[in-house]
Amino acid sequence: MAFADLSEVQLFYTDEGTGDPPMLFVHGYTGDSHDWSWQLPHFAATHRVIAVDLRGHGRSSTPESGYEPLVFAADLARLVEHLGCAPVVAVGHSLGGLVVSALAVEHPEIVRALVAVDPGYLVADEIVDGVRPLVAAMDASDPVPLVQSLLGRSDTPASDPALRAWHLRRAAGMPAHVLRDTLAGMTAGAEVTSLRSGGEGYLRRRCCPVLSFYADPSRVPVEAALFADARSKAVSWEGSGHSLHQERPAEFNAVVDAWLDSIS
Repeated sequence: MAFADLSEVQLFYTDEGTGDPPMLFVHGYTGDSHDWSWQLPHFAATHRVIAVDLRGHGRSSTPESGYEPLVFAADLARLVEHLGCAPVVAVGHSLGGLVVSALAVEHPEIVRALVAVDPGYLVADEIVDGVRPLVAAMDASDPVPLVQSLLGRSDTPASDPALRAWHLRRAAGMPAHVLRDTLAGMTAGAEVTSLRSGGEGYLRRRCCPVLSFYADPSRVPVEAALFADARSKAVSWEGSGHSLHQERPAEFNAVVDAWLDSIS
């Protein structure tokens, strides 16, 4: 266990295992590196695995600003440089999928391949438009119930109640400005955004192979049309909740293993 002091932010991370390619695991909105507890022992048996808490999340420090995808990606680039582990297979869930994609675009020399788990990009514009009022409401009221309501929408009847409770309780312990500003950064009209209309051109700039998992099968062809590397693949696990790597860990780990073997 260690903390990386990157000037204005201190990132908590774990670094375990040996073997190439190294793997960098990046959690989603309101999560932390514990989200990968179903993956780290498995992949550490054959790879060097680094799991990080993004700024404002988990045990990392909480600066007053910097909660946009490009800043998160810049933090990760400095962490990878600090650890001397490039190039990595960057694995990101939800917001983490958006962040590792930004890392691949802005720092292509750092990223060998991407695994995006129900990523927070290419979301239908009308869905993002429905989230934006929540961001505005966070300035006038306690943001925790609003965020918990948003998180609850990603569950399915099959979702484990213990996982659901864990996700909601972690959000309750986060600083209000982190909850607000991170969600605002994801839904802004910037180039790196959750918006489908705003993100397609940016995602085409990912030159590395990409493996994407989706709970909603309708999202698969949208991303598949943007792949720049022929080894890329998008799959759907219909009926899964948003945290499908936690709901179906053995299957998830096996699919990632097989894909990494296929691109090596």
